Amino acid sequence: MGVKIAVVGGGSTYTPELVEGFARRMDRLPIDELVLLDPDRERLELVAGLTRRMLERVGWRGKLVVTTDRSAALDGADFVLFQLRVGGQAARMVDETLPHRFGILGQETTGPGGFAKALRTVPVILDLAEETARRAAPGAWIVDFTNPVGIVTQALLDSGARAIGLCNVAIGLQRRLAVQFGVEPERVALEHVGLNHLTWERAVFVDGVDRLPEMLDGDPSRAADEVGLPVELVTELRAIPSYYLRYYYCRDEVLAEQLAGKSRAEQVMEIERDLLEIYRDETLNEKPKLLEKRGGAFYSEAAAQLIASLHSGTGDIQVVNVRNCGALPGLPDDAVVEIPARIDRDGAHPAPLAAMAPEIRGLVQSVKAYEDLAVEAAIHGNRGIATKALLAHPLVGQYSVARPLLQALLEANRTYLPRFFR
Repeated sequence: MGVKIAVVGGGSTYTPELVEGFARRMDRLPIDELVLLDPDRERLELVAGLTRRMLERVGWRGKLVVTTDRSAALDGADFVLFQLRVGGQAARMVDETLPHRFGILGQETTGPGGFAKALRTVPVILDLAEETARRAAPGAWIVDFTNPVGIVTQALLDSGARAIGLCNVAIGLQRRLAVQFGVEPERVALEHVGLNHLTWERAVFVDGVDRLPEMLDGDPSRAADEVGLPVELVTELRAIPSYYLRYYYCRDEVLAEQLAGKSRAEQVMEIERDLLEIYRDETLNEKPKLLEKRGGAFYSEAAAQLIASLHSGTGDIQVVNVRNCGALPGLPDDAVVEIPARIDRDGAHPAPLAAMAPEIRGLVQSVKAYEDLAVEAAIHGNRGIATKALLAHPLVGQYSVARPLLQALLEANRTYLPRFFR
């Protein structure tokens, strides 16, 4: 028997990427019904048109539903995938630029920009999760790709939702390293530890053999270039940090780059305009090359692989956002972490990992404290807790900055933050 998958945010330009991943896994993920849900009807129809042609090209015989009706989309769904952006790219622009007024870098998933996004997003996601629990099939899974993934997944799990968080950072690096070593991706496994967008690769296994030492002792510049960090830093850490660690390890340099250049939001707006125009072509039946510049590389692989394994109970290892449950020492059991886990029908099961080095552990614990406060602030609309969240974040930290910065963030996002303006 096939499954019903509902994509919340189906009008995203990411959707053709996702559909491509589903199409490649029809053997172990038989989809009877795919629902694209989005409030923007015009955009949804454009994306759905390409989606329909892609599915027809591979001979899919299921039912594609395109709707703005949330209830209809969620009814009886076996999997509900969240890929939404509250406030759209306009809100992202504010996230990336407003912090500059306070001498702080702007980014959509970390720092004060990521905090603003969390405040906008968590209440919406929890509302969706509540309706999913009422309407979806018994035992339905929520798969969250909505940023900030770690915070959103923490909020979902704390609310009792049956959810797993997903990011494309680990799978993207795995695929690029597979090319570097000249092997199939399945032969590369990463010891990926930390929090979403705050992770380190402590081992790179190829056919079970850790090749990271030879990478760091041979030509470490290749690994450093991969993540945009100084080669000396990567060598000293004896690990490959994610690209997002640039915001912590090289914050002044990154801030200078941001002030001198165009924001990522502006770039994405231009790419999305071009993509939507391309999607109008009724002869197009595969994802366009330009989609690779949108970001989210290998998102289709990560999402489709996770859902397929949850459905078929494969038991393969994937990097996901999941409760710690003692796997990573130094963090509470209920903390959501981003680590490898075995995926089967019952969910994600992380295996025990070695303790984090002090220089990694300290940063992770600090950011995790911020994430916990961010969830609480978003749910309750509490300005005092929101101030504490910014004080806990390593990229803010000063009360003289945190208080006026919070006020500016709240005012800029007033439309999306009714809980703070009761």
